[in-house]
Amino acid sequence: MPVRKFRSVEELNQPVWRTPGDPSLYRAMARLWRLGRVARAHFPPGVYRARSIEEVDDRSRQWRERRARAPVWKED
Repeated sequence: MPVRKFRSVEELNQPVWRTPGDPSLYRAMARLWRLGRVARAHFPPGVYRARSIEEVDDRSRQWRERRARAPVWKED
């Protein structure tokens, strides 16, 4: 990813517009697509009941540990 320099704070919030057919547009789209695939939910879908707050904490800890062991995404 290239380094961009800004002369003022106002320039920071300016969107980067790419023209159709620009190779950087396709690279940006691919990065965004891969990021969406990686940033999945940190918990399984559904409704889970618990009898105590400790049970909720244990289940959340298990989900976090499972997520931490998941393969790490690497950019091509």
